[in-house]
Amino acid sequence: MRRTFSPAFWRKQRVVVTGATGFLGSHIVSLLTELRPRALRRVTHDEYDLRTLSACKKAVVGADIVIHAAGEVGGIGRNEKFPATLFDDNLLMGMYITQAAYRAGVRKLVHIGTVCSYPKYTPVPFSERNFWDGYPEETNAAYGVAKKSLLVQAHAYRQQYGFPIIYLIPVNLYGPGDSYHPQYAHVIPSLIRKMRDAKKRRAKTVVLWGTGLATREFLYVGDAARAIMLAAQQYDRPDPVNIGSGSELSIRMLASEIARLVGFVGDIRFDGRHPDGQPKRLLDSSLASTAFGFRAGTKFRTGLNRTVSWYLSTYP
Repeated sequence: MRRTFSPAFWRKQRVVVTGATGFLGSHIVSLLTELRPRALRRVTHDEYDLRTLSACKKAVVGADIVIHAAGEVGGIGRNEKFPATLFDDNLLMGMYITQAAYRAGVRKLVHIGTVCSYPKYTPVPFSERNFWDGYPEETNAAYGVAKKSLLVQAHAYRQQYGFPIIYLIPVNLYGPGDSYHPQYAHVIPSLIRKMRDAKKRRAKTVVLWGTGLATREFLYVGDAARAIMLAAQQYDRPDPVNIGSGSELSIRMLASEIARLVGFVGDIRFDGRHPDGQPKRLLDSSLASTAFGFRAGTKFRTGLNRTVSWYLSTYP
């Protein structure tokens, strides 16, 4: 059964959201603003360097619930070029937020993990019980292992201190407001930008990384924010929880659909000398449904149309 938010619950909470102006964090803040919590602190990288314990202590003081949505992220290109940065920054931020939240007496900490932490070859659909069955895909292993380590810390803090930390694993997110960096964006914003630029140049061909055969599941960012809020409200177990939409498609099919929406009519070619990343990604999100009533509400074509329209209107 799909569940809804409890305004009475949220009106009592003092909430901190890290990464509050980021892609996911900004959507979480929008939902919270509608629910009117007792207090809402928006933690941004301009004000707080969360790679330090002192900054994390200042960020979480007085909070009842902390939603840790801050992170250093990117597509395959960024993961290949900056693995040490992605490992260090994500591990330090998560580790220090956990320490600070516990010491401040926070009632619940919500960690946002990543599908990149799953083993490279995981039975499809990915089940939470397979989370520890192997090493992540090489191109994003540093990032994936850093985020995975925070689940170990969460279990340790529950065991030793009884500190309630929940750990959510969203699949690839997309939607308005994402990063469209020409080298480091995730796959959907990267493809939107490339197709739009090729159309403006009247190019006859677009060349994309990989074979196009890898498959991905995508979740609209507004749905992800809703799942995180429902979990913060209702879930309190140590088991990690997958957050997905329940369907996948190949990168080749995705590229064709984005080309159609953007209006690029040239050829799409794939360069297999570059990596595909993980071969398949599709989550089993049944636990999220039973534990806190989450089911994705945005159909992929609807969400993709919104995303492309937002990009074309924002970057004409």
